[in-house]
Amino acid sequence: MTETNRNAAKEVSGRLFAGERLLVMVGLMGFALAAIIALCIGFNGAAVLPEGNLESAFSFDAAIGLFILSIAAIMPLSGLSSRKRAMIRWLFIQGTLYSYAVETIQHFRGINPRFTQAGTLADNIFGALFGLESLVIIVATVLLAVPFFRKRQHEARPLLVLGIRYAFVSTMAAFAGGVWMIALQSRYTGDAGNLIVLHGLGFHALQALPLLGWLLERASTDGKIARTWIHAGSIAWMISILLIAVQTVLGLSAFELTALPVMAGIMLLVWLTAAAVSVRRLLKSTDGASLFNLLRDRGI
Repeated sequence: MTETNRNAAKEVSGRLFAGERLLVMVGLMGFALAAIIALCIGFNGAAVLPEGNLESAFSFDAAIGLFILSIAAIMPLSGLSSRKRAMIRWLFIQGTLYSYAVETIQHFRGINPRFTQAGTLADNIFGALFGLESLVIIVATVLLAVPFFRKRQHEARPLLVLGIRYAFVSTMAAFAGGVWMIALQSRYTGDAGNLIVLHGLGFHALQALPLLGWLLERASTDGKIARTWIHAGSIAWMISILLIAVQTVLGLSAFELTALPVMAGIMLLVWLTAAAVSVRRLLKSTDGASLFNLLRDRGI
């Protein structure tokens, strides 16, 4: 490979979504399934006897679709070889497709896909495999996360990678909540604790925290100032996860107006402030036309 070709390959590998068309399609499939389920709910309601709940299928398919799109966006920045990327990609794809199928089909059949009390032996096996596929996705995420913590890999886009690092740490909390649900065979703990809140907040870090780095990178913000805002917003997000985790361990609702949820809300406002500052800096650094072209740019 010539020097020109090597530089071109390096430039492409640093672009979001580059080379991940298949993962993008799998992610979009989740939104398509969620849209179909929403139509069914509109016509027939969400409950499907004896255990089915189409609202759960809707939220799951949309959430995992968003998760896979986020993975597709950051995969090219990992610095992994084509062979390793392909292996991780297929771990995500097969795990996601199975999860879509079981979550959607079982709810339409009136069966809880994870913790059924009314299903057959086959339904219990499908549920056990569902848990196994969740572990496969955890392994794939860890394999993808590791190279982002190697300094030599990420000289080109340090601000974006800093946000991604924080996001992966937060995602581990989401996975811990997922494993906890598998162990309990339920999303509920104590009198009012709901692990799905911790689970969701951890996963949404994959969108919220890299966003800070992407905005400040595009705004051409001074590196020291940009890192300060990324650290502030990301640490605040992680503290909110910790506070919600403690509230859930106590078996209490994350939405009651007590000390821990209120403090978690304040931390999320800190992240929102960092995001607002990042957007403001981006808008100040570019006029309307160039911002439109920026968002339209395939390289993002």
